[in-house]
Amino acid sequence: MSEIRGTTAMKDNGVSGGIYGMAFVGAAIYFIQHATTFWEGLLGFVKALVWPAVLIYKLLEYLKM
Repeated sequence: MSEIRGTTAMKDNGVSGGIYGMAFVGAAIYFIQHATTFWEGLLGFVKALVWPAVLIYKLLEYLKM
């Protein structure tokens, strides 16, 4: 982390953000493509935002951590 004009900035975290971004776009396309109504499409967009948290929760639950 480095100081830039009194604020803290993070460096070299672009790869994980890029992977999350591509996964989000892919999930959003998948969920919206399978929606039959506007509200299902909107729900699909929200699902695309939160699916990584659910995935990690289920993984930790499976590993009994």
